[in-house]
Amino acid sequence: MLRGSLYRFVRDRKANVAVIFAILLFPTVYLLGMTLDYTQAQRRQSQLDAAADAAAIAAVTPSMMAQSTTVAQTTATNIFNATANAIAGGLSGNPVLTVNVGNVGLVRTATVTYTANSSNAFPSLLGTSVWPIKGSATASASGAPNINFYLLLDDSPSMGIAATSTDITNMINATASQPSGSRNCAFACHESHPEKDSGASASTKDNLTIARNNNITLRIDLVAQATASLMSTAQQTEAQQNNTYKAAIYTFDYGFNTIYAPSGLPSADLSTAASQAANNVSLVTVDHQNCVASGCPIGTDYGTDIENALTSVNALMPAPGGGSNQTGDTPQEVVFLVTDGVDDKIVSMSSSCSGTPIATGSKFRCQQPINTSICTTIKNRGIRIAVLYTEYLPLTSNGWYNSYIAPFNNPSSSTGQIAQNAKSCASPGLFYDVQSGGDITAALRQLFLLVVETAPHLTN
Repeated sequence: MLRGSLYRFVRDRKANVAVIFAILLFPTVYLLGMTLDYTQAQRRQSQLDAAADAAAIAAVTPSMMAQSTTVAQTTATNIFNATANAIAGGLSGNPVLTVNVGNVGLVRTATVTYTANSSNAFPSLLGTSVWPIKGSATASASGAPNINFYLLLDDSPSMGIAATSTDITNMINATASQPSGSRNCAFACHESHPEKDSGASASTKDNLTIARNNNITLRIDLVAQATASLMSTAQQTEAQQNNTYKAAIYTFDYGFNTIYAPSGLPSADLSTAASQAANNVSLVTVDHQNCVASGCPIGTDYGTDIENALTSVNALMPAPGGGSNQTGDTPQEVVFLVTDGVDDKIVSMSSSCSGTPIATGSKFRCQQPINTSICTTIKNRGIRIAVLYTEYLPLTSNGWYNSYIAPFNNPSSSTGQIAQNAKSCASPGLFYDVQSGGDITAALRQLFLLVVETAPHLTN
């Protein structure tokens, strides 16, 4: 009887659910508590990670780069703590924060590291009252360097072309009564003795005078305006970034001319540089047609020697420094070349001309794209070259253009050999192409920003 009762008890399954529930209750509650506390800890860690990112970035912003590393460290600490204080109720004590900010040359690196304890809602179940969390962020940026700018501005006769298609039409119409060599011409050549031109008279005016009398804007006018505006942009930028820009301004034609370089050096007086550019950048003056210099030592037109200009400025520039304010460091050196990219110069040997040389006495007139050898020489010194290429306008109705320029300017002025050589002369990323009628001021400003622009970035 007893044995039967015991057997029936063992075989009875009616209370299994309650027994199983009782057995699983503790691990289920434990897992739920752990999940909740882990989720809360991860949420708080994400908030503190974001605070660390913001703190690191704050230490290397352009405005903060102008401050000392001590100020940057304090700023980063305050930004992190502001976020940490907002979630203080979920943390056990204050986070342990380490902020390191250091400069190496122009590069500043900020590292923000923290450890903290997230308070657990179920400390008894987990056997601990906190969940440890930690994180870090690193940001770096290059400070704005001190830079010496050397502006080389093409003032040769080809830069006397009317600025827009409307100006070109007006210029051609305004010169309809000129002597044959200047008639229906889109270029406003500046001559000191236009009366000596073939078919001219004592009352003949040069094309530049006609352009001025008819309020026709020339490409050289836009270059002068753009250069003056660039000086204002440079002033605004250096004020924001707390660095120093200095400028020297030169023009070039068959020679190399100083517009602004006090004591032969770039100057930090950018206001004076702007006024000098606005007032003194103008077309080269020739004596008259086929006579560039008085006395006509060479009886043909010419007037652009880009290589001579680059060689001349290369001789003036010292070895570039890093551009930081550290003791012993010197500014970076940058050349700004503004040109339509075509030489028109006198050479001694026909073999030195990549174009079609034209004999003139014992020498040769050479029209060709930039020879980039001197560009390479300058860049190999660690000096950057920024090139603003003012496209050489195709004048397909002009026989001279078709014979001597068009072979280098096809299939278009933005893709031909002239453009390719101009781009090769420039340092990587520092080439800007502006078409006829384009905004030279905006283009030169954009090129300047490409040279000086820096931005902070997270590295991890």
